[in-house]
Amino acid sequence: MSEKSSDLVSNRRAFHDYEIMDTMEAGIVLQGTEIKSLRANGGSLQEAYVRVFDHEVWLIGCTIAPYRYGNVHNHEDKRERKLLLHKREIALLKSSSQEKGLSIIPIAMYFKNGRIKLRIALAKGKKLHDKRHAIRERDEKKRMDQTLKNYGV
Repeated sequence: MSEKSSDLVSNRRAFHDYEIMDTMEAGIVLQGTEIKSLRANGGSLQEAYVRVFDHEVWLIGCTIAPYRYGNVHNHEDKRERKLLLHKREIALLKSSSQEKGLSIIPIAMYFKNGRIKLRIALAKGKKLHDKRHAIRERDEKKRMDQTLKNYGV
């Protein structure tokens, strides 16, 4: 799945480091100043990951910068945030994450019908040679596109 232009925050590095198996959409519990900060592009998913504790799903390590005009009511920037999913989706994530080598990673935060949603993915880590192969393919494609453009095809 590719990155949307309407994403507030995206984790582009995830597509390089992981092989995405399955994606799903989750709601996220936020405070008022967090939403305002995200509207001003004040977030990062770079070091974030998702964990399932009991029957709840949590986003850990996500940074949402403090809102500039938040004064004493401002939020903590690296707090754990609860994700909202159906029971069957939580059960699927819990069973899948217990398999060897599978992780749950956040891919993007975006607006949908006035609410902020989080796209999460069940992913498998890539080995170094897989990353090199992906880079080589991307470079070859770029070179071919450039050649076709130069010859006017």
